[in-house]
Amino acid sequence: VQLQASGGGLVQAGGSLRLSCAASEIIFSISDMGWYRQTPGKQRELVATITTDDSTNYADSVKGRFTISRDNARMTVYLQMNSLKPEDTAVYYCNARSWRRAMLQFEYWGQGTQVTVSS
Repeated sequence: VQLQASGGGLVQAGGSLRLSCAASEIIFSISDMGWYRQTPGKQRELVATITTDDSTNYADSVKGRFTISRDNARMTVYLQMNSLKPEDTAVYYCNARSWRRAMLQFEYWGQGTQVTVSS
């Protein structure tokens, strides 16, 4: 398993959760990392990404509520989710992408972790 995600669960609206995704060293050190989410019948959508030099990008729907970070010593990327809303309910997937000269070299997906926010 190249990416191992954890931390999902059930939380009430307004609550918080932190997702973690551990990667192998060879992947983590050269990859931009990200979190995506998917609900039944919909396409997988971007939540947040963080590059190898810590530049971040967020979906408009989560800006100001979610924070992505990476711990290079632990080879782990985190998604801190605060002020959760029922519409954040989804399966969350960790993603790793490695680029070279603007070309995608490889991409990995984690197994997904369910986040359910009750109203």
